[in-house]
Amino acid sequence: MKQLHRFASLRPWFAALLLGALTVGCGGGGGRDPILGSGATVLTPAPVVPIVPPTLPATVAPTVVAVTPVNNATGVAVNNTLINAAFSERVALAGASSFTLSCAAPCVSPAGTAALDASQQVATFSLAPAATLAPATTYTATVSGATSVATGLALANPYVWRFTTGVTPDTTRPQVALTVPATTAPGPTTAVPANTAITATFTEDMAPASITPASFTLACAAPCVSPAGTVTYVVANKTAIFRPAAALTVGVTYTATVTSAATDLARNALAGNQAPLPAASAYVWTFVTAAPVPAANISVLSTVPAAGAANVCANASINATFSVPSGFEMDPTTVNAATFTVTGPASAPVVAASVLLDNATGRTATFTPLLPLTAGLTYSAVIRGGSAGVKDLAVPGNPMQASHAWSFTAVNCVLPPVPGAIVLGAAAPFASYGGTAGMTNQGINTVINGDIGTTAVSTAVTGFHDIGGSGYTETPLNIGTVNGLIYTYPPAPGNAATKVVADAALAAAQVAYNQLVAMPAGSFAGAGELGLLTLAPGTYTSATSFKLTAGDLTLDAQGNPNAIFVFQMGSSLTVGIAGPLGARSIVLKNGAQAKNVFWQVGTSATINGAGGGFMKGTIIAQQAITFSTAGNATMTVLDGRALSLISGVTMVNTRINLP
Repeated sequence: MKQLHRFASLRPWFAALLLGALTVGCGGGGGRDPILGSGATVLTPAPVVPIVPPTLPATVAPTVVAVTPVNNATGVAVNNTLINAAFSERVALAGASSFTLSCAAPCVSPAGTAALDASQQVATFSLAPAATLAPATTYTATVSGATSVATGLALANPYVWRFTTGVTPDTTRPQVALTVPATTAPGPTTAVPANTAITATFTEDMAPASITPASFTLACAAPCVSPAGTVTYVVANKTAIFRPAAALTVGVTYTATVTSAATDLARNALAGNQAPLPAASAYVWTFVTAAPVPAANISVLSTVPAAGAANVCANASINATFSVPSGFEMDPTTVNAATFTVTGPASAPVVAASVLLDNATGRTATFTPLLPLTAGLTYSAVIRGGSAGVKDLAVPGNPMQASHAWSFTAVNCVLPPVPGAIVLGAAAPFASYGGTAGMTNQGINTVINGDIGTTAVSTAVTGFHDIGGSGYTETPLNIGTVNGLIYTYPPAPGNAATKVVADAALAAAQVAYNQLVAMPAGSFAGAGELGLLTLAPGTYTSATSFKLTAGDLTLDAQGNPNAIFVFQMGSSLTVGIAGPLGARSIVLKNGAQAKNVFWQVGTSATINGAGGGFMKGTIIAQQAITFSTAGNATMTVLDGRALSLISGVTMVNTRINLP
């Protein structure tokens, strides 16, 4: 993990302070990860809207702002026994019936207990520690009877969502993916404004009750007094926030720690940076404070759709990008369905399916309606300002002076083909799958965060050590770590069920591959070369091959965190060129997520043969998938999956993070 965070440490704090008001929202000026680069498009401030903002009520009923597992999730681990609902404010639960989990017969609805975390803003339905969910089963979660602690108002309606389990348990330890201030190795990170909040974003959804002042601490050496503060976990963003009660002391070295008491929804303890896998350990990083950033109100920099737009597609999402003069990101606890609303006529109410702050910049909020808008109607969007509105991550948070409102009119659109959700089913828990030929590793630094599998014999999996308990182990010098389970055919020692799981995963990967092939072909200009391009969501098709050799590829979600990118190719995929500087990367922009990127490869895929680079998305190839080549020590990182159907997967010093 240190190598990954070394790049993140390059965050330009001072550039952010000087240029934040000009570049915020276009990918530059202190973005979360400099690997993602700065955007090429300069956004101009949103125009003044000649409408009267809707009157905001003094009190509103609480709303559910995020859930885990998410609505319509598939492949949920059978030992995911903590079901969560986050609220827009502190609530009280009415009793056991206020949060239930059910399934249709012959499945027996599980018994459990419902409780709130210390913040009283996240409710968790917990199965008994030894219990599991039924495999390949659809569950319905219902939250009702929650009332606001402040006003006594209840949820307007029960909140209901569904998810479907896979067939395997989750044995992958969660890790810390990003931190603010950034982590440096060996550290400390310097020139960190003293009035910053401290955040840690995880690779998995975490158990909210495990993120507490005891598991997330901030300390300094005497005579400095370790600061008091509050700890909050933001379900929607997988982010823990330590918010100091006051600005930190300038010129002091602080140590932030997330302990191994932090666990995921399957109760797997954190794999930090204090011990190698398979051990659980704390994640620790240090930083030195500089002068605080002066207080300055945030504002809305731009909106999509624009104010007064008369041709907004009825199935579009609505987003707002913020100008944050402090250079900080927005506080995700303040960006939700209570502070970002969309309203229409009384006959056409709008309910949010989600309100999400993007992970790439932390400054773009996207409102996704639960149902399409109604063509011909005019809608008003409001970002709430004032003390109860959106704020940044300064201490104390900088607000907007007043609410920002704009209007637009919905129309029916004839859209070009846009890919929908890809169903991975039983293949979802697999970070890599070696088809019928197996998997090999030749790098001691290889770490696979997820399961791996093959329909080949167990001896066809070489160079890996399984820490998940399936009984597979090796002791060669070039051994990599599988932070999950290994499934082979015939069964590996100690787990006779691996054949069943391996078969199910291969079948599901084939179904997903066929789904990708069957999508309507998209247009593509560039003779198969993706380098130096910026692409919008959609399907991109090459009858022959795709290559990423001229430079990095940017995928721009345009503020929609659910945007899907599909690349169809008749033959091969090649990423990178020969030589030490030949690595190429995928850059995700404006809410794009690795879990929503798919590569359908007709033959084989070669990813950065010279080593290095950051690849994104699920690769499903008919034939072999190869990462790097023997002798390369530079880490190649894939945020996604590498699934081969009829061949194998070969890797050298490769990290795969299951999205």
